[in-house]
Amino acid sequence: MPSILETSRFLNESRQFMHRLLSTSFVFAFIGVFSGLYYREFTKAFEMFDRSATQLPLVHTHFLVLGFIVLLIVSAFEQLFDLRHHAPKLFGWFYWLWTIGVIITGGMMLVKGTIAIQGLDDSSPALAGIAGLGHMTLTAGLIVLFLLLRKGLTASSTHSILPESETLRRTT
Repeated sequence: MPSILETSRFLNESRQFMHRLLSTSFVFAFIGVFSGLYYREFTKAFEMFDRSATQLPLVHTHFLVLGFIVLLIVSAFEQLFDLRHHAPKLFGWFYWLWTIGVIITGGMMLVKGTIAIQGLDDSSPALAGIAGLGHMTLTAGLIVLFLLLRKGLTASSTHSILPESETLRRTT
């Protein structure tokens, strides 16, 4: 049975990690909203009427969905299945792979879209390579997320992190 000090430390670490997840999600929401504003104002400044011809309009939705919404869903999974407790290393790997992947992917879309609106050539192999690395990082993060969910689901169905007396009280 865990001591009160161990339980307190565990709850404090869980709160800190949830705070980090929610803060990162909020930052991505902020970036997503302002990238939409940037897209609108930048295309107006260059008097571009066919705005869908570049990657710039997609930056807004990529940051909002991949950064903001996905991290909110993962924080709900964390609350439901206590993923970080069952697989702390996997959770750390997911968090950093996903965050870096969203930044690289969204950042390269922003760069390529800005270059295209200025009328310059955005077909550089270097830009495509970096964007590809961002997508590969997101894919690795997604694989780690599924491994994490699998481990969390199997562990939460076979073990309870609550003390035995608390488990009995909840079932009766």
